[in-house]
Amino acid sequence: MRSWIWGGFAALALAFGAHAAQPTTTSTPVAQAQQRAQQQRPVATPPRSTAPVRPAGASTAPAAPAPAPQVDAEPPIRGYAVPIGGALKADNEEVWQRIVQLAGGKGARFVVFGTASEDPEASAKQVVDLLQRRGAVAEALPVAPKFSWVDLTKVVRDPALIAKVKAAKGVFFTGGLQERIVDVLQPGGQSTPMLEAIWEVYRKGGVVAGTSAGAAIMSTIMFRDAPSVMNVLKGRFADGKQVDRGLGFVGPHLFVDQHFLKRGRFGRMIPLMMAKGYKLGLGVDENTAAIIRGDEIEVIGDRGCLIVDLTEAQQDTSLGAFNVQGARLSYLEHGDRYHLRARSTSPSAPKLRGDVHDAESPNFKPYYTDDVFHLDMLGDSTISNAMSRLIDSVRKEVKGLAFDVLPRSNDPLAELGFMFRVYKGSDSMGWSTEEFGGEQFTVTNLYLDITPVRLPMPLYGGWTPPRAPAGSAAPPPAPAASSPSQRTGS
Repeated sequence: MRSWIWGGFAALALAFGAHAAQPTTTSTPVAQAQQRAQQQRPVATPPRSTAPVRPAGASTAPAAPAPAPQVDAEPPIRGYAVPIGGALKADNEEVWQRIVQLAGGKGARFVVFGTASEDPEASAKQVVDLLQRRGAVAEALPVAPKFSWVDLTKVVRDPALIAKVKAAKGVFFTGGLQERIVDVLQPGGQSTPMLEAIWEVYRKGGVVAGTSAGAAIMSTIMFRDAPSVMNVLKGRFADGKQVDRGLGFVGPHLFVDQHFLKRGRFGRMIPLMMAKGYKLGLGVDENTAAIIRGDEIEVIGDRGCLIVDLTEAQQDTSLGAFNVQGARLSYLEHGDRYHLRARSTSPSAPKLRGDVHDAESPNFKPYYTDDVFHLDMLGDSTISNAMSRLIDSVRKEVKGLAFDVLPRSNDPLAELGFMFRVYKGSDSMGWSTEEFGGEQFTVTNLYLDITPVRLPMPLYGGWTPPRAPAGSAAPPPAPAASSPSQRTGS
């Protein structure tokens, strides 16, 4: 990828030492909350450690990181990258209105790319209408492989269309197949004049937003076509097939994935991050947006985001299959903010007014006491639900499995499954509120180990009743169910 693209990521790279648009200070609300919680602890309690509690026998051999891309000195990016996790509803007023507001408010000009869609005209028109309802001036551009009458090699160099992009304050990519966006705007890894115009809008303070496929393109590397999370866990992904170049609007250090909690995609994010040397990952769920600028990520919308931090994660190469120990997870919802440089979370004001869940505090009164085991850790929102429950529990950990229920008959890895262990560290914290009706959680610094396990196939067979030992009486038959009129009590 051309060096100017890496250079354009300065504002995100700021978060990692070059410069920060909004430096994090110890006076943030989360710092104040943690200080109050610390004051409630006995004096003998040691200070929090940022290192997770390692399980006995775990390897401490670090994973070999990929070489860091070269970053050229470029002016800071003033704009906003807004990955949306997909399935964005027309009535999600907060997200739609915020996108328009970031671009300048009423009268802000947007260009909409339906490039990824199977029906680009209809998809782009819908977005144009929704933006215009919020006061924007939006226009769809005819840049899509599905427009058979359009010469894509010419349209991405068309001076009139490029002028429209440069005059805009916002760019919006619809959902569909993310490879279509990359193949059109960056064929063979080479930037086009239209992509350069989009970058110009972004650098000058504009908004680059995208839903689903439009979110996947935000990082420098993306999943191109990897529908099976289990296949990625089993190592079945390759560059140019399941994995490809993205457009890199969030910079080279942050990996972004979409439909995240709904489809259990943390299971595919972590193996790819380990393979490509990423330390930070952002998973955005459906009907939810992350607003990224400089050092900060803000979560808005209906559901939540998962932050994956692999700074201290380890692997045991002797196991012969993917594994990780000590991946750090934080779950953020509406109004929460994450600071990239400090690796810290600022809960929203309603959360800070609500309950603090801190197992190190003598005032901690957890609600849950029972143990839980998840048979499908990659299920719909299982990971976020497990994290929210664990932070409010007397338990120190929760476990679950992931495996192929119907593997191919000739699959040599049919019996390969994975055990997930989510556990508390000394720095694990949570906040919750019921101000919006249902309970909402912010959970920071839980830890995750993933270990390969063998699950014999088939998992089940016909039931055979146990035989009574020789010489013993046969067990009495089960009593017949009584009718309601024969029952006593309630």
